[in-house]
Amino acid sequence: MEVVCVIGGGPAGMMAAAVAAARGKKVILTEKNNILGKKLLITGKGRCNITNDADIEDFFKNVPRNANFLYSAFYTFTNKDLVRILNKLGLETKVERGGRVFPVSDRSKDVLNALKKLLNKNGVAIYRGEVCDILIGGDKKKVIFSDKKSLECDKIIIATGGVSYPSTGSTGDGYKFAKQIGHTVIPPKPSLVPLETNENVYPMMGLSLKNVVLSIFDGKKEIFSEMGEMLFTHYGVSGPLVLSASSHMKYEKIESYSIYIDLKPALDEKTLDKRILRDFNEVKNKDFINSLSALLPQKIIAPVVNLTGIAPHKKVNEITKEERKKLLSAIKKFPLTVKNFRPVSEAIVTSGGVSVKEINPSTMESKLESGIFFAGEVIDVDAYTGGYNLQIAFSTGYLAGKSV
Repeated sequence: MEVVCVIGGGPAGMMAAAVAAARGKKVILTEKNNILGKKLLITGKGRCNITNDADIEDFFKNVPRNANFLYSAFYTFTNKDLVRILNKLGLETKVERGGRVFPVSDRSKDVLNALKKLLNKNGVAIYRGEVCDILIGGDKKKVIFSDKKSLECDKIIIATGGVSYPSTGSTGDGYKFAKQIGHTVIPPKPSLVPLETNENVYPMMGLSLKNVVLSIFDGKKEIFSEMGEMLFTHYGVSGPLVLSASSHMKYEKIESYSIYIDLKPALDEKTLDKRILRDFNEVKNKDFINSLSALLPQKIIAPVVNLTGIAPHKKVNEITKEERKKLLSAIKKFPLTVKNFRPVSEAIVTSGGVSVKEINPSTMESKLESGIFFAGEVIDVDAYTGGYNLQIAFSTGYLAGKSV
């Protein structure tokens, strides 16, 4: 019986191991953490956005990097296939805004338990130990562990993840193994990552905005605009909108980007002006700085007032039409400039990895060394937020497991 070693117990590795075992292979899944799926547990704020309910054709539009490479993987194991398997394993799922698929329980642990049940059902052996080296040559391959123990096998699936969230075990081990074999590794960069701003946003730290529109401009060209949620932090901005926006931005051009936030997207300028006039009429003898609490969250009032250039303690009944225009502009186009991405260790996903030119897209097997396969984030593919990245992990894992 052929022995298959899968390195990495994340979603790609677990799926690859389960599928290979179901096809009659003796499979050993290795994981250096004391638990499987450590990163899976923190995805979707601990709720696990498993996949997206979109048509499979739409998945390619949500993969900005090397989407065509995933054609066989996505069609061999679709989002519907994934949900069907998880449902059979007893995990109930639901679809939320934007087609995001979550477990009904809202607990990522339940997704992990379903995958562990699949491993157990298919007879996958789990070995907890850190792989420090792989030896190839001839028909047999050898996996060397840090405790000097070794495992002889016929095939190896490398599913070690990228370098985001290193505390979960994603420390770039797979890149090292790939380079040993002779593979090109595209340098990893952060994707789906918070942004640092040049402006001091510390006074707004902790402020969460819902139903705002965040737009990103490269010079005068708009490259991203979407409604949703975002968060101010001590260094800049984060939250779902910002993470999505970051994947449209290029690392080498980071300082050329500007952010504009429409704090009241449901109101056009004319309607918003009427609203402001109505509010002003009710507090006409108040200072300007104390007149906006019905319109804006408290933490953003002072920054908005500063942007208008209107004296904070000017009486509301003295504010001119021209000054009101400045207020409208500050609310509809609250500006920030981008200083940098946060470190790759804080990114949800790593952009970069093993070059897709050296991997057979129909099997996930190395074109340089037979019997070596890749799956998941270790490959140079990444997607926008919304469940697409986990589907990449499951689909490439499934295809690698089927191909061994």
